[in-house]
Amino acid sequence: PLLGQLSKKILDANPILEAFGNAKTTRNNNSSRFGKFIEVHYDAKHTVVGGHISHYLLEKSRICTQSPDERNYHVFYMLCAGAPQQLREKLCLGKPDDYKYLSGCTQYFTTSTTDKKIPTANKSKDHAKRGALKDPILDDFEDFVQLDQALSRLGLSGEGKLEIYKLVAGVLHLGNISFEDNPEDVKGGCKVSPSSEKSLTITSSLIGVDPSEMRQALVSRVMQSKGGGVKGTVIMVPLKVYEANNARDALAKALYSRLFDHIVSIINLSIPFKASSFYIGVLDIAGFEYFTVNSFEQFCINYCNEKLQKFFNDNILANEQELYKREGLNVPVIKFTDNQDVIELIENKGNGIFMILDEESKLPKPSFSHFTSEVHNSWQGHYRLSYPRSSRLKAHRSLRDDEGFLVRHFAGAVCYNTNQFIEKNNDALHASLEFLVQESENKLLNRLFASGSSASKGKLSFISVGSKFKTQLSELMEKLEKNGTNFIRCIKPNSRMVDHEFEGSLCLAQLKCSGTTSVLELMEYGYPSRVPFGELHKMYKSYLPPELAKLSARTFCEAMLHSLKLNNKDFKFGITKVFFRPGKFVEFDRIMRSDPENLKAIVANVKKWLVRSRWIKSAFCAICVIKLKNRIIYRNKCVLVMQKVIRGYLARKKHQPRVKGLQKIRAIKTNLIKMEEVANQLKKEKDLMLNQVKILYAAIDEATMKIKSNQSITPKQIDDLYEGVMKKIDQNTQLLKTKLQEQKNAEEQERLRKIQLALEAERKAKEEEERKRREEEENRKKKAEMEAKRKAEEAARLRQEELDRKTAEALQKQLHDEALRDSKYREQLEQERRDHELATRLASESNGQVDDSPPLIRNVQQEVSSLGNPNRLIRSENIRAQQQLIGKQKHDLSKWKYSELRDAINTSCDIELLEACRHEFHRRLKVYHAWKAKNRNKRSTMDENERAPKSVMEAAAKASTRVQPRQEINATTSVHRYFRIPFVRPNDTNDPGKKGWWYAHFDGQYVARQMELHVDKQPILLVAGVDDMQMCELSLDETGLTRKRGAEILEHEFNREWERNGGKAYRKIAN
Repeated sequence: PLLGQLSKKILDANPILEAFGNAKTTRNNNSSRFGKFIEVHYDAKHTVVGGHISHYLLEKSRICTQSPDERNYHVFYMLCAGAPQQLREKLCLGKPDDYKYLSGCTQYFTTSTTDKKIPTANKSKDHAKRGALKDPILDDFEDFVQLDQALSRLGLSGEGKLEIYKLVAGVLHLGNISFEDNPEDVKGGCKVSPSSEKSLTITSSLIGVDPSEMRQALVSRVMQSKGGGVKGTVIMVPLKVYEANNARDALAKALYSRLFDHIVSIINLSIPFKASSFYIGVLDIAGFEYFTVNSFEQFCINYCNEKLQKFFNDNILANEQELYKREGLNVPVIKFTDNQDVIELIENKGNGIFMILDEESKLPKPSFSHFTSEVHNSWQGHYRLSYPRSSRLKAHRSLRDDEGFLVRHFAGAVCYNTNQFIEKNNDALHASLEFLVQESENKLLNRLFASGSSASKGKLSFISVGSKFKTQLSELMEKLEKNGTNFIRCIKPNSRMVDHEFEGSLCLAQLKCSGTTSVLELMEYGYPSRVPFGELHKMYKSYLPPELAKLSARTFCEAMLHSLKLNNKDFKFGITKVFFRPGKFVEFDRIMRSDPENLKAIVANVKKWLVRSRWIKSAFCAICVIKLKNRIIYRNKCVLVMQKVIRGYLARKKHQPRVKGLQKIRAIKTNLIKMEEVANQLKKEKDLMLNQVKILYAAIDEATMKIKSNQSITPKQIDDLYEGVMKKIDQNTQLLKTKLQEQKNAEEQERLRKIQLALEAERKAKEEEERKRREEEENRKKKAEMEAKRKAEEAARLRQEELDRKTAEALQKQLHDEALRDSKYREQLEQERRDHELATRLASESNGQVDDSPPLIRNVQQEVSSLGNPNRLIRSENIRAQQQLIGKQKHDLSKWKYSELRDAINTSCDIELLEACRHEFHRRLKVYHAWKAKNRNKRSTMDENERAPKSVMEAAAKASTRVQPRQEINATTSVHRYFRIPFVRPNDTNDPGKKGWWYAHFDGQYVARQMELHVDKQPILLVAGVDDMQMCELSLDETGLTRKRGAEILEHEFNREWERNGGKAYRKIAN
């Protein structure tokens, strides 16, 4: 029974710890907000003898603030939901939304049954509106009952449980105390707001303190100066509103955290152990955390996870691979990320983040911004630490550099907001509040704060939470390293906390971050089961005959495993152990422990394998002996080669000077061959120089014979022979160069003369070519200018035609709109008439009256055309052109007689009059030709002397509808232009081979020279003033030649053809 009670108490510890240390987060409804290490101790008989629980880092900030949709610790909601009415009255409990410390979420976890048991008055508005929260293992109503029963089983009396409930309720009521500025305090202090007086009274009663003393402790702080007597002067410092709020929250955190420590100590006292042979420990630490806002709690939790991940990497990955490497198994290396640099970043003794935080907390005026800057300065350039602006999350980029830092953990980068790091790292209360709780009438509270500190000093002492947690974590890691460790990886299937939903990417990310994929890869290539050779030999030698049992341990293991015909991939021999693939050692053990018949077969196979292995060893030994013999023979051959090389070296050393001398002298023959070739080029004294070359050949042969015949000749003598031969060669070479230079000088003079003549001819050719090039370039530019001019004229013509077209369209649109408006106006009049008749009939039937308003009057002003004055007549292009012509015309010669025109031309000096006569002449000539064409015989064809090509006449006919404005008469601006177009006579239209060319030279607007070239006819050359009746009477604008692409040519091209066909040079009239 005692052992059963002990096991029950160990099991009861879990719901108690979960009630006081677990809370709902957005990612887990029952998230552990503290770490715990539960030890279950056993004696030598494997019987439970006791246990012990160590806890780490309770998240105290959750007591005062929670994120949206997150709850405070479960015990607060259990108390509100499941406490009996009598207990509720003692604790003055209300519903969750009555308390500010529960503002994150005010809904209960209940089932449909227990939800009905909770009175409506005890439910929050949010719970009534949205319903209860659902979770398979959470029920605030039932969990309170289980909590109460578990506390009783731990040995707590009703009074003991009531003291605990009072502190829990006191924390809730403490959070409802608010503050406001005190206008009567000249030092800017604050006071408890009138609406919070009831909460102050209830809190004081629950924790057993005087309300006035509690009010004073919350709104002021007692300090003691150093001077003024033995103990100094006591100073009461008023607090501002935000300072009072911080003091209230600090008191709430201190009350709850010390209560949690007390509960853990009660559990440990209820499950003591005196003697323990071994124990099983279960470590439960909050997993890696990352939120939009991450503070000191997340920093500590993630630091703990970094340490555990390092422990996991070392034990599972690094040590296992080191064993494989040491045993020589040749298992592929599995790479994993080592996070030691992150751990050093946090816990380094010199400049770790914890150390920098503690140093900052000890300053007179600590500042989180200064702390953050120190962290960045100390670790500047470290890969694992960066500024918030480098975060992938946009919400973090708004933080300034001195407001946070980003740490790249093994599971991902987390951005920490440091504005509360200093406050959360200090686990001490200021003197006034600590003195208040120490003087409490509540016995439990007295025990919780029994250890006196620096209350008399009147200042806030510093107790580092980070250093304490680091020390606890180091002790925990020492425990883990001393014991065998197994790891359980919890993988969250989805982020919505719903069943039957699997998010593959989320699960894969968790597996990768936790290193599980590397472990699986190691398991794929590794051998998890391993046994030393000696142990395997002891286990199974009793199953085999004595002659086999006497074998060495390694040979025994090899014989057994190979004789069982197991797959070679299922096991591997190391240096000291044999390794098995998963499940293969069990298979091997089953075979070895099989029935005697199978054992006999195994023994036979072992003997067979031994014989075969020994024979193979003998064969390998023979092969090794043969290899040794071959190696000795090879070494003897190598000795001969070495002797040959040495003898050759000695011979070369002895004869090398003579050999080099012979090589140098023989190399001279190459120079003699070149000298002989040069001597053959000479025209004078050729025989003399060839004779000298023969003498040099004889000197070389003589020196060679001396070196060959005399083995004792010295290197100096060889050099003297070489120098003598070279001296003779140099003398003859210099003489040959002189002769050759003289010959070259003479040849060079002749060559230079020829080159000069060739250069002169080439210069003249280049000048001629340059002249032609410039002329062609000038012609090309003139043609380009003519083409540009043609395009400009064509564009102007097209713009004028477009303007005329738009004007005509506007006129047509105006007439059309006018017709539409007129039609619409008539329809409206008709509609008015019908409406009036209908109204008249209805009035006669109902004895009513009809409104005889005047009919709709047409708004004439709105119908004026957008073109301007409606009375304006839009004239055609021809009329406007004629008006322009009349306006510009100075002389009207249309009524002059031919005699008057002749006299004016012969006698007048007025250039404008002469030009007007010219225009009048061509006008009458056109009239004449038009009359002639109109009255000719229709059956007759066009005469041979057609005045212009058909295309020119057709262009003039098309352009006759537009009267071209007359140009101003100015003889000084007369322009000469030249044109060429294809020309076919009317009788030759069916024969394309008779196509000719029609040339025209325009002086101003009229033809000055005209020429027709035909394949089978003589050229026709016409000149103005002589052949006017046969020439084109049209003006340049009327012909449309300026609009024909490629029709205009240059003056020299026209003159070349004109003079080639017998035309006389044209004399232009001087200005």
